[in-house]
Amino acid sequence: MPVFRLNKEDVIFPSPRLAEENGLLAVGGDLSVRRLLLAYDHGIFPWYNPGEEILWWCPKERFLIFPEDIHISHSMKKYMRKHKFRIILNRDFQDTMHRCRAKREADEGTWISDEMEEAYYQLHKEGYAVSVEAYEDGELAGGLYGVSLGRCFFGESMFSERENGSKVALIAFSKFLENKEFLFIDCQFHTDHLESMGGHYVSWETFENLLREGTGD
Repeated sequence: MPVFRLNKEDVIFPSPRLAEENGLLAVGGDLSVRRLLLAYDHGIFPWYNPGEEILWWCPKERFLIFPEDIHISHSMKKYMRKHKFRIILNRDFQDTMHRCRAKREADEGTWISDEMEEAYYQLHKEGYAVSVEAYEDGELAGGLYGVSLGRCFFGESMFSERENGSKVALIAFSKFLENKEFLFIDCQFHTDHLESMGGHYVSWETFENLLREGTGD
């Protein structure tokens, strides 16, 4: 099945059901706020190497965490009892996103380019991109950022400055989302780390139904 080519003038996407087996749906376009919101509203997200064309993805199976089902291991509960944590929303979105980038650049490389940082900061200023930061004993321990639409949260990346920093941020934010009656955290792709915290695959049909319910479309 051919990958669809987008232009910068028309803010449209093909049906997510036309994505390839690996999830690739389209190439090109731009990272305007309007296009990003349309993408996330249909379960589509950008993911590509810096300097290359924008690739748009929509995996046919989706890896989700349901906020009410976040898994906290026995050792993690013990760790959290030993330390004093403070969780802040939107402390400094740009700093949090850049820390996520820096951690990955130092390890395996990253898709978070200058272009992506600027695009998601614009989403943040419009009220759609959110950062979460965890302080442990007064020191920044870790955080995450993502996109919030309706009662759906699309996680993008996490970072840790101290042991378990990103885990604490995710656990606390999951409880916050549960209280706000959010339906899911979209992890997009599987990782062992996210699976250990309660993530699991759902079918496209299940994800699409949750997406429509959560965004009110």
